[in-house]
Amino acid sequence: MSSLDHLIARGTPRQINYTINANPYAKGSVIAECGNTKVYITVTVEESVPPFLKGKAEGWVTAEYSMLPSATHSRNKRERNGASGRTQEIQRLIGRSMRSVIDLKKLGERTIQIDCDVIVADGGTRTTSISGAYVALVLAITKLTQEGLLKENPITDQLAAISVGITKEGKIIGDLNYEEDSSCGTDMNIVMTHSGKFVEVQGTAEGEPFNQEQMMALLECAKSCLKIVFAKQAEALA
Repeated sequence: MSSLDHLIARGTPRQINYTINANPYAKGSVIAECGNTKVYITVTVEESVPPFLKGKAEGWVTAEYSMLPSATHSRNKRERNGASGRTQEIQRLIGRSMRSVIDLKKLGERTIQIDCDVIVADGGTRTTSISGAYVALVLAITKLTQEGLLKENPITDQLAAISVGITKEGKIIGDLNYEEDSSCGTDMNIVMTHSGKFVEVQGTAEGEPFNQEQMMALLECAKSCLKIVFAKQAEALA
């Protein structure tokens, strides 16, 4: 039993489901569900790289993220004039996360494009996108290998993400839904590998600042939740 357990009120994620091969035309596709949040994710592959990588014998992985108009309680307007600051931040986070677990040299001079479209948003859209994007990426890599386009598997580790927060009562909870995310004084998004390494830790106290013990409890809560997410990913890909 951890000395931080008394701070953690909920160390398990909401119901998780991955419906693979949702799109017959994409190299990899999945509908990722976490609680009521649902994200449609597709992977396409281009046999070219951005100009800054030409001639370097390595590939690139990038991502785009969007929220469909009816994903929330009120209609979102489509971002026809370019991505908002929030959208750009999430896209970069997804791309960085995916690149952290892929050997770009083994990928060769090709670009993997991951598209994450939020169908229903009830908290954790970016973390659900990352966890689902990993599943779709593995499916795409498997297909590229079967087609003889890849000689070695470039994926170096399993990857997933989760949100955690501190309630007004000072308790730590994992995998926040929209209402919890709105009411928590502190919320944090954590991206981790299966081997236990951190890719990204995004945390902010919007109310009372959190102390070091709470910080450690947030990380422990995330690890506890992610054990289940990793298992669900593996189950979907088995």
